[in-house]
Amino acid sequence: MDILNEDIGANKLELYSIDEAFMDLTGTEALRDRLTLTPARLAAMADGLTAIAALPDPLDRVLAEWTRPNGLRFARVASPIGVIGMIYESRPNVGADAAGICLKAGSAVVLRGGSEAAASAAAIHAAIQAGLRQADLPEACVQMAPGTDRAYVAAMLGAAGFIDLIVPRGGKSLVTRVQHEARVPVLAHAEGICHTYVHAKASPDLARRVLVNAKMRRPGICGATETLLIDAAIAPTLLPLLVADLSALGCDFRADARARALLPDLPAATDFDTEWLDAILSVAVVDGPDAAIAHIERHGSHHTDAILTEDAATAERFLAAVDSAVVMWNTSTQFCDGGEFGFGAELGIATGRLHARGPVGVEQLTTYRTLVRGHGQIRA
Repeated sequence: MDILNEDIGANKLELYSIDEAFMDLTGTEALRDRLTLTPARLAAMADGLTAIAALPDPLDRVLAEWTRPNGLRFARVASPIGVIGMIYESRPNVGADAAGICLKAGSAVVLRGGSEAAASAAAIHAAIQAGLRQADLPEACVQMAPGTDRAYVAAMLGAAGFIDLIVPRGGKSLVTRVQHEARVPVLAHAEGICHTYVHAKASPDLARRVLVNAKMRRPGICGATETLLIDAAIAPTLLPLLVADLSALGCDFRADARARALLPDLPAATDFDTEWLDAILSVAVVDGPDAAIAHIERHGSHHTDAILTEDAATAERFLAAVDSAVVMWNTSTQFCDGGEFGFGAELGIATGRLHARGPVGVEQLTTYRTLVRGHGQIRA
């Protein structure tokens, strides 16, 4: 079935261009990084598809089994979701990742990318279609909107009964509008306001190495650390070293009053609710783990947050208390990635509390049915 040619355009949703959602990134290094396809990145896309193909079949897995006193036997079994609508911007590789994950999970996918990467997205889709033909699979398993007309987005959001799940992948404004206007269930994440908390008992060498990676490896991805929290007990000695390391790589800062008391040249922070997606780091000095946890709860986006410490008890308390999709100990927040989780790739990072949290791979893109086997039981 060609979903985009069905008569589903009569909905009254506001028509909008998803290109609006990334305008804040226009001209930035983050946007250029997201759009760039190098030979290495193309190879990584192919490797991701190979890794997805090699994963165990996520369907028909028995997730749980139990037997009731009346002899009824229950089995909860993984099954496909159906048709996934993928609305994304600026990252052309998303089309390949989505196609591989959806196919492996037994679902079809309808792709709609932004105009800023339309040619790249079309070329990737053509390669996927060639692969489907070679594998003797229906080309309709992976459909793509035939153009960047905003009407296709509205049609997808109103396609209840044709599309079973919408996954938006992009900036905050895109995700917010999709969640507001969709007539189809949405699996999404909001901003990636990720924190790295340097505890008083952190190894200075580890903290310096990990923070540089967490912020500067790729500042424009959603798993990049946007806020550094550092204990007041070690801030006078360690914060200048951390700032010097990052400054040498071109990072800028937005610091609270306590951090600026130690380093007066740091620009003042006006808020801690900004996802920079750039070489900018918010910095705050805190009084221990409870204050760090409270700051994350107040300003975080439930994406990925990390603690750096050699104190196992404090680390476990942080892991238990921070209600984010991914919580880490002594490692870089940039490991929040489907490939790094062993999923081959990801459809996105889910930060809600229902169905899936964190990187969404093939297992997370399944639902389940309950099979009940009896031998003539009737209910009293």
